[in-house]
Amino acid sequence: MPALTAVEKILARKSGKAAVRPGDVVSPDPDFIMIHDGVVMGAKRELDALGINRLATPDKVVMVTDHDVIYGSARAAERGAFNRKAAAQWGVKNFFDVGRGGHGHIFPMETGMLLPGMFYFDNDRHATNAGAIGAFGFRMGSEISRVLATGTNWVMVPKTVRLTLKGRLQPGVHARDVGFHFAAMLKQGGLAADLDYRVLEYAGDLEQFDLASRAALCSTPTEIRAYGVFVPPSDAILAHAKAHAKHPFTPVYSDPDARYDADLTLDISRLEPQVSLPGSVENAVDISKVAGTAIDHAFIGSCGSGMWEDMTAAAAILKDRRLAPGVRLFIAPGSEATNRRLATEGLLQVFIDAGAVMLPPGCGPCNDAVIGPVHSGEASISTATNNNAGRFGAKEAKLYLGSPATVAASAVAGKITDARKL
Repeated sequence: MPALTAVEKILARKSGKAAVRPGDVVSPDPDFIMIHDGVVMGAKRELDALGINRLATPDKVVMVTDHDVIYGSARAAERGAFNRKAAAQWGVKNFFDVGRGGHGHIFPMETGMLLPGMFYFDNDRHATNAGAIGAFGFRMGSEISRVLATGTNWVMVPKTVRLTLKGRLQPGVHARDVGFHFAAMLKQGGLAADLDYRVLEYAGDLEQFDLASRAALCSTPTEIRAYGVFVPPSDAILAHAKAHAKHPFTPVYSDPDARYDADLTLDISRLEPQVSLPGSVENAVDISKVAGTAIDHAFIGSCGSGMWEDMTAAAAILKDRRLAPGVRLFIAPGSEATNRRLATEGLLQVFIDAGAVMLPPGCGPCNDAVIGPVHSGEASISTATNNNAGRFGAKEAKLYLGSPATVAASAVAGKITDARKL
């Protein structure tokens, strides 16, 4: 039996093969198929035009409302109504509409729907989050309609790049900081690898990262063209999965002699909090180089930083403090479960007392600022997935990225601030 990476094992298992190699074309049988609210209308109209009114495996389809949770326009309301009718006509029972689940790349891991070793198709590229729990999500984009109609689609097995993290993070440094720094190292040539249509697999000192931290580790590589991310599940991750599992599961790990397209090492023991400068996640610098930059807008949430632990990191900074005058802070929990926990454990009151604007679970402003946009000339710091020009509305606005602690500290100070100083 040839040595395989974890993702190669997952694809082989789901394709009924003993082994696969990068470049092989397979048609895996997914554990489920996810489609998000923004693309249901297009997919259904495409299938209707072809005379396809029945899905191949409706019991496997998961529909999620997380991009347009608050209808800010008549168009959004129309789309929401369309999606509810589509779910009924298609016979989709796993429909997580507004108030039912939360962010589609977070709540399945929390609730035991997505488990180690699983494979699923998704229309959205942030299916990479599946790697946080040791699973593999594959983005289909608009071609998700093919999967709905047939139950599968061809997949070319990707190559895998291994990144070994060495050392423990210093107090006050977060997993998002690791991702920002890694992206900058690739751009600057400090590390050499091509992530285009590749899986990034983490190795090394990973026990320090809980599920939320692993989701954060999966976020930034998506923005630098990684097609998948995989973090081998720790004992703590397996314990979480077993406690919530709705189905049997079998975790997978890469063979010791598996072949990688590149093998990288990153020392994180001396890493400072990072801030990505406007334009790209790759523009990351130590926070000391940009501290003091005035901000007007802040956001904590997204599939990279929307879990319970992200909320607690922000609350620790905001407790008994108020936002700086002229700063507005939006907070979007990643799931309904986290939202309820914020209320029962007192963190919601912390956020309200600080002056933050609470949003319902979902993407929040990270969905191209359908809510909470910025104006031309304003500066924002957030935990969004990326900071490309226009992500939050006005293309002339300056968008910075940081960890939840950095964003919270900056919102209190009114300028980019190292949370370790508060």
